[in-house]
Amino acid sequence: MSKEEKKTMLAVIRIRGTVGFYYKIKETLDMLNIRRKNYMTILPNTPSYMGMLKRAKDTITYGEINLETLTYLLEKRGELRGKQRLTDEYIKENSEYKSIKDFAKAVYEGKAKLSDVPGLKKFFRLHPPRKGFKSVKRGYNEGGDLGYRGEAINELIVRMA
Repeated sequence: MSKEEKKTMLAVIRIRGTVGFYYKIKETLDMLNIRRKNYMTILPNTPSYMGMLKRAKDTITYGEINLETLTYLLEKRGELRGKQRLTDEYIKENSEYKSIKDFAKAVYEGKAKLSDVPGLKKFFRLHPPRKGFKSVKRGYNEGGDLGYRGEAINELIVRMA
């Protein structure tokens, strides 16, 4: 892997339930912290995570998240224990970062993890997308929504946040 690939962060969104799925796929989704439909998580682009994503490709969609979308997501959908919203004051008091933007930049560059802020949930609860999905039974390349979608994940995240 080149240095550029290691820096990229992947956004993974679960768009299908698990009724009738093979148990190993359910376990993989549990390990990825996306236990329900419309949940999302941020992962580093590593070979072990890519193997997990390929196993669960029929229930998720994923792609490279950009810094603006990550900042927007943390501000709008960042959640603490007790269903409290993430704020700049909480970040300042409970971590070495001064604001959500600084924390988002560190996460994007791979210098920090979501678990570095105590109490911050490792997943994001999203709404169903505005104007809906195209098809939750077809791959992205076939005109659907499943599997790898690259930079187009950012547009989907904004529609769902």
